[in-house]
Amino acid sequence: MSYIEKVNLMRFADSLPHTLSGGMKQRVAIARGMAMEPDILLMDEPFAALDALTRRKMQDELLQLWEGTRFTVLFVTHSIPEAVRVGNRILLLSPHPGQVKAELNSDGTDGVDPATGMRLSDRIHHMLFSGEAPEEEAVTHA
Repeated sequence: MSYIEKVNLMRFADSLPHTLSGGMKQRVAIARGMAMEPDILLMDEPFAALDALTRRKMQDELLQLWEGTRFTVLFVTHSIPEAVRVGNRILLLSPHPGQVKAELNSDGTDGVDPATGMRLSDRIHHMLFSGEAPEEEAVTHA
């Protein structure tokens, strides 16, 4: 119940699943994952099926929850704005065979990098769709 409280669903603790909204169901899934107290919580496209308003609200709630507990989340998304907003360490993957193409840091904002003069989201878009990762950002594998 403490995890249900952390995701702000105490009023709905006795509700049946089919009576919950999509956002509420996502919060239940987060609470269920946290209740297991894992070292890493994997979230694979958790907000993809939500409308834009609910998606933004869920991002806010996840960040607020994370701020209070500082648990590790591996968050998979195809949304560049979502990666920039939710992530603090962003790994870009190449198409098949899915290797790390680049690693970037984010502070949750889409600010302009003084070194490149580009917004983080624009840099990510360029790296994903240009076919090349800049030298300083490319990740090498031994």
